[in-house]
Amino acid sequence: MPVPSELEPMVYVIDDEEMVRDALVRLLRSAGFDAHGFASPAGVLSQAWPRVPMCILLDMNLKSTNGFDVQSQLARKGVQVPIIFLTGYGSIPMSVRAIKAGAHEFLTKPIDDEELLGAVRRALAQDEANLAERAFHADVLQRAAALTPREMDVFELAVEGRMIKQMAHELGTQEVTVKVHKRRVMSKMQAKTLIELARMWEVIRRTR
Repeated sequence: MPVPSELEPMVYVIDDEEMVRDALVRLLRSAGFDAHGFASPAGVLSQAWPRVPMCILLDMNLKSTNGFDVQSQLARKGVQVPIIFLTGYGSIPMSVRAIKAGAHEFLTKPIDDEELLGAVRRALAQDEANLAERAFHADVLQRAAALTPREMDVFELAVEGRMIKQMAHELGTQEVTVKVHKRRVMSKMQAKTLIELARMWEVIRRTR
């Protein structure tokens, strides 16, 4: 089934070798993908991430860093799209480490065009399935940005199961004040139950 136009898939290519990067981008575009090349991870990390199916082709052996470090940087930023590692000299331990770290696939150069395109299609299919969850994460972080520091404190204590009296004692304030903060947290986060709030807190906790 074709992807709706508003969900046009996108591929980011991170490779500091210009000729390789440009060749990959041309190949992907010739296959109908919206592909963009970056010489360094900084260019990708500064991007605003659209809510479309995405994947990243990442060279494992960048001059300034390595693929595992980039993968960690992306994770800290909350980027969870599938990553396809590319390397000129792969090894079994390296590929195992990449997969354990969450890589979608690990390909060794030179890579057959159809093999690469197949890997990209599989990665985009996976990310399309995860798109709703990623949209939820983005919405949660946007809502959380509206919370005051004290409301965030109440948020954390509430999902840890603290009672109003306990929260008031820990925060050095009155119970009525805690109740007000808790109502505001529920309202701003658009949560109807503590279970919903706890699920949202897991999203926030992973980005702190």
